[in-house]
Amino acid sequence: MTTGTPPPTARRRSRARTFVPLAVAAWAVLEIWLLILVADVAGGLTVVILLAAGIVLGAAVIKGAGRRAFRNLTETLQRMPGQPGADGSAPVAPESGRGNGFLMLGGLLIMIPGLVSDVAGLLLLVPPVRTALSRYAERSLDRRMRAAAPGGFSDAFQQARIHRPDGKVVQGEVIRDEPPRDDPGPNDGPRPPLTP
Repeated sequence: MTTGTPPPTARRRSRARTFVPLAVAAWAVLEIWLLILVADVAGGLTVVILLAAGIVLGAAVIKGAGRRAFRNLTETLQRMPGQPGADGSAPVAPESGRGNGFLMLGGLLIMIPGLVSDVAGLLLLVPPVRTALSRYAERSLDRRMRAAAPGGFSDAFQQARIHRPDGKVVQGEVIRDEPPRDDPGPNDGPRPPLTP
């Protein structure tokens, strides 16, 4: 007796699931090999001092980046409309906050034992490198958001829905304060309600 449903097919394994473990294993072998070479040339005590210094420097970098991110968040929240002393304008992200994520990543890479990760972490401490990576990440994310299919993650920024504690969905619409236009456009008529 058949039910008419096709038999289940095995899902193909993605390339990332195949190559990421291989890349991590190759990276670990390279790190160990380099540490052994340095220990042969400079001595084991030098390697231990390098690893300890990396942990201390990485922790200091992460702590400083975290403090800077918290300070930027606090300043942004204090400039929000409705807060005492706020001028009512939209808060602007401070330029000093750019690249905090890459700064923390650099600190983490320095903390990981190994010379290759230390070099990568030290590169992320250089401001022009962080700025270039931040711009690349922003462009890449923007490109992916524009290419996303409707109904996906990008639509979360287009519609606002508030889930109340009783499980009901309250639909809403984002209203922007824009100066009035002189010429009426095709979208100036009444808008249909949002559908879930």
